[in-house]
Amino acid sequence: MTRISALTPSARRLAALAASGFLAACPALAGEATAAPSADAPKGSATAAAFRAALDVSGPTGTVPLHASLNEVKAPATAEKKTLDVALDGVNGGLPNTLLQADVAMARADVAKGRAQSTTHLVRARVHVPGLPLLPVVEVQEVTATATCTAGQKPAADSQVLGPITALGKFLPPAGDGTTVEVPGVGSVRLALSHKETTSSTAAATSIQLQVSVDPLHLGVEKVEGTVTLAQATCRFPQSNAPVAMGHSAPRPQAAHESNLAKTGGTGLTPYALSAGATLVAVGAGATAFALKARRRHP
Repeated sequence: MTRISALTPSARRLAALAASGFLAACPALAGEATAAPSADAPKGSATAAAFRAALDVSGPTGTVPLHASLNEVKAPATAEKKTLDVALDGVNGGLPNTLLQADVAMARADVAKGRAQSTTHLVRARVHVPGLPLLPVVEVQEVTATATCTAGQKPAADSQVLGPITALGKFLPPAGDGTTVEVPGVGSVRLALSHKETTSSTAAATSIQLQVSVDPLHLGVEKVEGTVTLAQATCRFPQSNAPVAMGHSAPRPQAAHESNLAKTGGTGLTPYALSAGATLVAVGAGATAFALKARRRHP
């Protein structure tokens, strides 16, 4: 009776090499089923402004457009300037005109993962227009505006007017939305308070918007008309209903011999696995035969 002894060192090395080759091939084959990188997630945007003015200033030399803003930011940013001065040709001898003074004037806009948000805060803010350096067109105690857009949620907007409001020297309650203040010999101001608007992907909030029409007849200014906005915040975050693909790679062209693999329970990897397995069996058989032959030579 022939005894089959253990494999010689040389045979063991051959078998180990075959096995390691098969194991090295497996991850490469299995890599076909790994997840493909998903597309970048949608990104939001946010803006904020403590003050905006769009005015037409008329004087002896004609009409000069005045467009100015304070602490106007786009995410990611924060600004906290408290005063805005502008100079206009032919107005106030070319000296700066103060449009806004505030104890606190902050605007912030941020975009983080899955969220865009902006907020604005003003405390003891006084708004002037050229030609009226001593009489504020509006003075507020405190106003805020916030807009928040979060992925998968309805956007939200909020604005608050806290404390009394003074327009052209007249006191108004905080709930005086749509109020028009008229002062003979000076002009008129119409106030819109706490305006909020949202859609499926955007939000906007404005604390106070003024429609200004004044006739100062002072410092070279005959008339000032336009819009002034206090504390404004906006945001946008695209809402996507598309499912997120996980654990799948792009489809690989199917060869003709693979078309019937599903009937036998195979996959596109089956031919490669079978080939590697056959190689392992063949090498193992060769190693065994080599060991037997060596054993007969050296009983």
